[in-house]
Amino acid sequence: MTERIRLREVVIVEGKYDAAALAGLIDGLILTTGGFSIFRDDEKKALIQRLGKERGLLVLTDSDAAGFRIRHYIEKIARGCEIKNAYIPALPGKEPRKAAPAAEGTLGVEGLPPEVLAEALRRAGVAADETAPGEAVTHTDLFELGISGGPNSAEKRRALLQKLGLPPRLSKRALCQVLGSLYTRQALYALVKGEDNA
Repeated sequence: MTERIRLREVVIVEGKYDAAALAGLIDGLILTTGGFSIFRDDEKKALIQRLGKERGLLVLTDSDAAGFRIRHYIEKIARGCEIKNAYIPALPGKEPRKAAPAAEGTLGVEGLPPEVLAEALRRAGVAADETAPGEAVTHTDLFELGISGGPNSAEKRRALLQKLGLPPRLSKRALCQVLGSLYTRQALYALVKGEDNA
């Protein structure tokens, strides 16, 4: 297996199975739109805007009409951000987990072989980025920083998220991913511990 590409850009896909298909190719943050639910999810939109400004976006949706509708919506809400687009071919087929083919009869991101996805990323101009933070932020870090699992941790977490301009309802897993994509562990500790000492 080839080494995963470390990306600075945040990768936007439609669903969790798409994210799983890319996880073996990409070392970076992958966010899902939840399909069309992105149209009503103000927190997710704000998160995409914030991350787009900080790191840039790489949008990879299915090649059907629904995928292009979501892609255009992401481009609209992230206007002014650096956006790269990766496009997959419209190959006929059905994903094994689905009972029937998609409406247009083509495979989505989740159903494509890794080499096809890797080629789509290459054509989008994606290259390894050594400036991306190397150490993941863990649940242990959240605990040590006092923003999870301790006295007043919920209040501290909300205050930190508000200060950083992030949605208040991020899960712990998503919080680790987002903080890890924006900060090195050292910078995050300095930021939070510096506030405690102020």
